[in-house]
Amino acid sequence: MHWHLLSLSFITVFLAELGDKSQLAAIALSGNAKSAKAVFFGAVAALVLASLIGVLVGEGTAQVLPTRWTKLIAAIGFAVMAVRLLFFSNNEAEVSNEPELVGQSETPLQ
Repeated sequence: MHWHLLSLSFITVFLAELGDKSQLAAIALSGNAKSAKAVFFGAVAALVLASLIGVLVGEGTAQVLPTRWTKLIAAIGFAVMAVRLLFFSNNEAEVSNEPELVGQSETPLQ
């Protein structure tokens, strides 16, 4: 077992998930849910499955592309997401708020 790689992966993913949208979603779900245990196991299963998909895609990509290209593609992907968050997130929020005001739901928000 590669203990150093295991601990590095755990620490990296654990720190990345703190305060992440998935953690906030789990907090919101457990606040409204009758069973916190079900929310916990659902969130764990989702994170495990998402991690498995990431590892399999990463392993498959490493078979086809050199590591340098994989890192370059990941860096470009993160840069594109950052640009979208910086420059396009406000426009989307404004657009998404307009239909809510027009369509006004009759059920109050909790």
